[in-house]
Amino acid sequence: MNKATNKKTKKYLLIFWALVLLPIVSFVMFIAAISAGWFGALPSFEELENPKSNLASEIITSDQEVLGKYYIENRSNVRYENLSPHLINALKATEDIRFEEHSGVDLRGLFRVIFKTIFLRQESSGGGSTITQQLAKNLFPREKISGTGIVIRKIKEWIIAVRLERNYTKEEILAMYLNTVEFGSNAFGIKSAARTFFNTSPAELSLQDAAVLIGLLKAPTHFSPVSNPDNSIDRRNVVLFQMKKYNYLTQQEFDSLKALPVELDYQVEDHNYGMATHFREVLRGELLKWCKEHTKADGTPYNLYSDGLKIYTTINSHMQRYAEEAMREHLTELQKLFNVHWKGRDPWELHKEILTDAMKRSDRYIALKEAKASEKEIKKQFNKKVRMKLFSWKGDVDTLMTPMDSIKYYKKILQSGFMSMEPHTGFVRAWVGGLDYRYFKYDHVKMGTRQVGSTFKPFLYTVAMQEGYSPCYKVPNVRVTIPLPPPQEPWSPENADGKYGGMLTLKYALAESVNCVSAFLMKQFGPQAMIDVARKMGITTPIDAVPSICLGTADVSLYEMVGAYCTFANKGVWTEPTYVTRIEDKFGNILQEFVPRKVEAISEETAYLMLNVMEGASLYGTSVRLRFKYNFTNPIAAKTGTTQNQSDGWFMGLTPELVSGVWTGCEDRSVHFRTLELGQGANTALPEWALFMQKVYADTTLHYSKGGFERPLEPLHVEIDCAKYDQQDKRKNDNKIDF
Repeated sequence: MNKATNKKTKKYLLIFWALVLLPIVSFVMFIAAISAGWFGALPSFEELENPKSNLASEIITSDQEVLGKYYIENRSNVRYENLSPHLINALKATEDIRFEEHSGVDLRGLFRVIFKTIFLRQESSGGGSTITQQLAKNLFPREKISGTGIVIRKIKEWIIAVRLERNYTKEEILAMYLNTVEFGSNAFGIKSAARTFFNTSPAELSLQDAAVLIGLLKAPTHFSPVSNPDNSIDRRNVVLFQMKKYNYLTQQEFDSLKALPVELDYQVEDHNYGMATHFREVLRGELLKWCKEHTKADGTPYNLYSDGLKIYTTINSHMQRYAEEAMREHLTELQKLFNVHWKGRDPWELHKEILTDAMKRSDRYIALKEAKASEKEIKKQFNKKVRMKLFSWKGDVDTLMTPMDSIKYYKKILQSGFMSMEPHTGFVRAWVGGLDYRYFKYDHVKMGTRQVGSTFKPFLYTVAMQEGYSPCYKVPNVRVTIPLPPPQEPWSPENADGKYGGMLTLKYALAESVNCVSAFLMKQFGPQAMIDVARKMGITTPIDAVPSICLGTADVSLYEMVGAYCTFANKGVWTEPTYVTRIEDKFGNILQEFVPRKVEAISEETAYLMLNVMEGASLYGTSVRLRFKYNFTNPIAAKTGTTQNQSDGWFMGLTPELVSGVWTGCEDRSVHFRTLELGQGANTALPEWALFMQKVYADTTLHYSKGGFERPLEPLHVEIDCAKYDQQDKRKNDNKIDF
């Protein structure tokens, strides 16, 4: 070979290698440039260590159940060890069987896809993205780009995937991936998906249910088991086939599983559904305020809907369920009675304005007004039948009804509020703010106030006990007149039963809620002394210093009343009702802990004397049906309350370890039972407490005893055995010297 030929050969070889190596070198340099950030910033080390995603904040009960969430995306993270092996196997078999073998980018899989898709035109050849690449895309979403931008973005995902593999273990990557993906039905992440579709946890998913969820990842809507069940079964069986293909299933197991139907326990997580809906909404308002006042390390305030806070509450999930069941059971029967009671008549016969006012507050009326409709046109619309869905205790009712008739329907629905609290800890264990939150969003525990009736009388009796009166002290059952400043007329209340005469002990008078005895005590001590005691016991609502407050004319919330009554069961110490114990960030760091505030409101002796007085109500007074109807035999201090015209029914029940209160009534005070027998608190509120406590005592895991109230260690300064008290009183009278 001559020199010219040799030179020519070298030239061709140089050109050949240049053509071969230049694209490779250029591609490597291109990747290096992208990695260096020349084509846009890549996630920093800190961002890879702490990838951002919208995490739901969770409300957690004292027994570690998730009560509800606040979210933009319904997403809660779960650790790898809390994932079912079926999920992991289904995911790898379907999405990335070589997951354990590659380092973020699977070149073999990539070349396979390129060859089959480009050269063999097989559209079913699958994608080349690994689970880690998909995680990169989920954590750091693509911007809307086209052309060469897509190539750059894809390479960025490769780089991010490799970096993720360096920063995290394979197990962590699998958990992160399942925490970031969307499953449809407002479920983001596997924890929410398992709860939404099967009402279980990721750890408890069956093999076939895990296959359904992994199948959803391809197209959440198209393969939804709710809206497209046939597609869902087909897709599930594809996942099962992949698991068989890669030896996660035997042929026999595959044949058996693919024949099974998809059995859902579908529960969309929404603020309108679930337990303690009213409580969660009250808590939301307080947490939003907390978030504004507390900042993260970067100086920005916490976001309740995306920062994944953990709010640990005192609510017990068992007790909350019992309280909601008790309300449902009681009001279902009470509503039937109320409907029969008013059959053929309208409760608002003398108060037509409540219908007009309700109409003007409705969304329909406001929308028509904004559309410039006249009052005549609006009235016509409100008397025209339309299709609507109504609340009922038997379930939603689809019907044809005029909007005005629907207002009348809802005005006759009985409402209720319930709260249960431990007097010694201050922990609120159950909170039922009302009926179905979808229809009735007003909270009757803390947000609403109503006249408290005779449940306010114990504050006056407390004044008497402080002043040295015994529960056995006798008062004449006669009408008492209290003069008032002109031009007001003197105040002289009547007994509800219209009966007078004889001498009554304070214990008996409170047990039977005798108004004249309350008036007698009011005349002795005055309204301000009663208000002062109520204030020490946690009542903050404005109260007019008038004699009638001894009969419960003040409007007070159930929340304050239960907190105040706990003072009696807590040896005179008022403990602030507490329903949040701590708040943590998404990493488990405690951001704030909450300790109940305590105030020594009354003496231990006074508190015990009042418990003794109120026990009379359950032994022989207005609450005696606790004994003969509900078969309670343990010591119970109690007080019923009924306001004017039976508009409000109250019941406060105290045991040594649990104090609970109930309010029942209609939305408008002019809608009520017409008779005291039906409308008194003993009939409208007490049964709800009784049903709740029966369930609580039946649940031995709660460990609430049926013991009595603890007597003070120091001797009492007054006699509470009324037989002995009468003997002492007789001796005092016999020893008097008559001048």
